Amino acid sequence: MISRRNILKKTLIYSLASSLVNLKAESLKGNNIHGLIKKKIPGNEETIPAVGMGTWLTFDVGYDKEELNKRVQILEIFFKKGGTFIDSSPMYGRAERVVGMCLEALKDKKYSLFSASKIWTPNGWHGKKQFENSLNLWNLSSFSLMQVHNLVNCEGHLEYLYDLKKRNIIKYIGVTTSHGWRHEKLKSVMETNDIDFVQLTYNIFDTEAEKELLPLAFEKNIAVIANRPFQGGNLYKNVQNKKLPSKLKQYGIKTWADFFLKFIISHPAVTCTIPATSQVNHMYENMQALEGFLLTEKERSKSREIFEDI
Repeated sequence: MISRRNILKKTLIYSLASSLVNLKAESLKGNNIHGLIKKKIPGNEETIPAVGMGTWLTFDVGYDKEELNKRVQILEIFFKKGGTFIDSSPMYGRAERVVGMCLEALKDKKYSLFSASKIWTPNGWHGKKQFENSLNLWNLSSFSLMQVHNLVNCEGHLEYLYDLKKRNIIKYIGVTTSHGWRHEKLKSVMETNDIDFVQLTYNIFDTEAEKELLPLAFEKNIAVIANRPFQGGNLYKNVQNKKLPSKLKQYGIKTWADFFLKFIISHPAVTCTIPATSQVNHMYENMQALEGFLLTEKERSKSREIFEDI
């Protein structure tokens, strides 16, 4: 039976796809994806752009046409500027559904997608249901990466993910944490399990991961996804109404967003970072971090000093 919700969903997707025709040329300019900063997934020949996209809060919107259209524009710009890595979770409310609707609206566009979601439940049977639901919401038959969210029932879910990987339903397996929580548990999981990715909080202010987790990931060939790159927006409060220092401009840094993201992805152990945004202009700024060059260790050290003096 065709439900009213499905009819509404299909109508909105058609409307969103049609609206792309009317996007201003300004929003699609600069379609040059050559020479972007990419990182190799450890132990694998595959590379991914070092800046991806998170969906926590920013894609948790309802069926409001204006809000949905805005997300389609954001995702279109993300792809146009060379992005591929999109991260979501069942924990993020309606985010997975919105991601799926946006991907459907953009299906006629040529883009590469690295799909990453999570299992977030203490129950093994529910984890399987969540995975199947995520596939449906994203309109996919497989995921690039499936992660155990916040280490909840980690050992139990990993067994299921190993089976999915063996059957080529997922390509990579990962575990996540954030806000600096449960680092000891995360370290133990990294030391005792065969995982491909780890996701954790790392930015120019929150550097706890540098002590043990990043070196361990580098040693064990585990890819690192850095979440909360702007510390939930708090980093911008420190630089509000302040000009970008000339020294940073000498490093090729263009904006504060470029600075915050370049600092993260320039760490040798970090594979990518996943800033989230609900603003079109902010997506442009975020994707600028894929341009230019990574910072050297000396430049990163000087960048810390500059930020601490602000």
